[in-house]
Amino acid sequence: MFVPQLASAVRDVMQDRVAAKRVYRVWPAPAADAADSDSLSLVGHILGGSKTSRLYQRLVMKDQIASSVSASYYPLEIAGLFFIDADAKPGVDPAQLEAVIDEEIARFQKDGPSADELLRARVASEASFVRGAERIGGFGGKADILAECATYTGRPDCYKTTLAALRSASNASLKATAKQILVPAHYTLTVLPVADYQATTTAAPDRSSGVPKIQAFPDLQFPALQRGHLKNGIEVVLAERHEVPLVQVQVLFDAGYAADQGRKLGTASFAMAMLDEGSKTRDALAIAARAEALGANLSAASTLDTSALNLSTLKDQLSPALDLFADVLLNPRFDGNEIKRVQGQWLASIAQEKTDPSALARRVLPPLLYGADHAYAVPGTGSGTEASISALTTADLFAFHHDWIRPDAARILVVGDTGLAEIVSALDQRFGAWQPPTSARPQKQLPEVALPTAPRVFLMDKPNAEQSTIFAGHLLPTSTAPERLLTNTAISALGGQFSARLNMNLREDKHWAYGAYAFAGDALGQRSLSAWAPVQTDKTVESLQELLREFHDYVATRPISAEELQRLQQNDVRSLPGNYETLAAVAGSVNGIVVYGRPDDYVQTLKARIDAQTLEQVRAAAMANIHPEAMTWVVVGDLTKIEAGIRALNIGPVQILDAEGKPLR
Repeated sequence: MFVPQLASAVRDVMQDRVAAKRVYRVWPAPAADAADSDSLSLVGHILGGSKTSRLYQRLVMKDQIASSVSASYYPLEIAGLFFIDADAKPGVDPAQLEAVIDEEIARFQKDGPSADELLRARVASEASFVRGAERIGGFGGKADILAECATYTGRPDCYKTTLAALRSASNASLKATAKQILVPAHYTLTVLPVADYQATTTAAPDRSSGVPKIQAFPDLQFPALQRGHLKNGIEVVLAERHEVPLVQVQVLFDAGYAADQGRKLGTASFAMAMLDEGSKTRDALAIAARAEALGANLSAASTLDTSALNLSTLKDQLSPALDLFADVLLNPRFDGNEIKRVQGQWLASIAQEKTDPSALARRVLPPLLYGADHAYAVPGTGSGTEASISALTTADLFAFHHDWIRPDAARILVVGDTGLAEIVSALDQRFGAWQPPTSARPQKQLPEVALPTAPRVFLMDKPNAEQSTIFAGHLLPTSTAPERLLTNTAISALGGQFSARLNMNLREDKHWAYGAYAFAGDALGQRSLSAWAPVQTDKTVESLQELLREFHDYVATRPISAEELQRLQQNDVRSLPGNYETLAAVAGSVNGIVVYGRPDDYVQTLKARIDAQTLEQVRAAAMANIHPEAMTWVVVGDLTKIEAGIRALNIGPVQILDAEGKPLR
């Protein structure tokens, strides 16, 4: 084992195209097989691994000088690294973050962790291990666990030693580890925003040797769905799975970004995000502390059509975890001080979106496709605008919760180590008496939108951009349409795979883009077809020409071939077994079945439907649903270098938009 020692502190400053100033603090650390490596991982969790961590409480919650902070141990074979990184809020000097980091490290080295902190860190670490072990591959999966153990220790079962070490860790052992590793001789990198940055290009990697041939493929394993109801009529849909002692619960509501219609944009996403920021009986830190002590993960989110609160918990903690889950959902606090704090984080996130050309295009494209008055005419990220988020009040959030988070708009999806009678009984105790308000359920207005009769082009200026980002799209029939699967196959051949036409042209042949893809979203109303390609600035015009040609050729002179269809069918069928390793993956498919009214055996019969697709059917779906003449194009880049060339293409009317999607000229 070799752990380098710095003679003194080292400091660097770099500039990058970021929205917030960031501080990285890094220490050389022991290797993965060192005796104190497990203690160091607990130190990282307690200092900056969750909302209840010391640095998060101090920097984000109390002092409110950072929008995010994390700490972690990164183990490697010869020596490891211990990281702390923090994003400063606007107007905050990074030196302030460093001062607080130093104070909290010194306090930890003096007093060590509290008994409660140590317990939460142990449980959270063990729960994370269990969640990882339900997967075969991926970071933290079974293969990863065994390979790391074999590589670092020569014992594939070294994880048993790690689990034992986590359980035996003490105040004294963690305090000693922090004193030994977190010394004044460390490395600090400060990242500052910059307006001008020039990127370099490198040669394409050599893929001439190809990939190994696979001779055998596993069968798809997907649990049969079971359905029940609570006393108040809420439907419960269960997919039993007992491989790991985990249960995942989702309370799903008919809301989503579309529910922002008539409200301040971003209300749905913000209101859901605020659920775990305080209930009537617990503040944000108490909720986070209780979840951590139970080894449970709470999260809330919205998509275009739905909003959901999610729980992942160890089976033996299901009852207390459901108590916390119900408290968060049914008894929101929406405290004004917490709203103000989260608004600051949210605004920083929107500012970051506006520095990312892809996110910027996603923000403006939906209103262009659907028209200003449509429920889907919202920023595609669901995050709202600076003005709308800044204006949100406690009353706005309670109004959203009253109108949309109600039992007559809810369904409960459960995946994992439980049975139908058991989970319905447990959910009945928490949600069975929940009654809807007397007001009628709001209804989202999703009128059908006619496609444009000619292409349109919208440009957004990003001076000195390293590349241009091209987005294009038009509307498709709803996800409930019978030809949805055929349409998806047609789009996949054009741009849904690495080997699809767009990527093979712009990346593999021309070397103008790192990737070029086309994909279709899901929606209860009309969904969208989108194409995306970040390209070299000096090849923006040529890339647009190639994208236009590929779309036109696909529906006119060069439709999907038998070889392309066979390759797609093999890929889709052979990837099915690996798509459902985790409870989260199963839950995602159950969600799609419930939201879009698909049959309960949709996944089990998917292979047969994919195999049954014919070349004539897929070509017909492409002809019926892909319309190059109706495309709306959005290009984000340095207009001093690309505008004249794009206008000269005469694709269609050209308009310049600002970052909010408003016309400039």
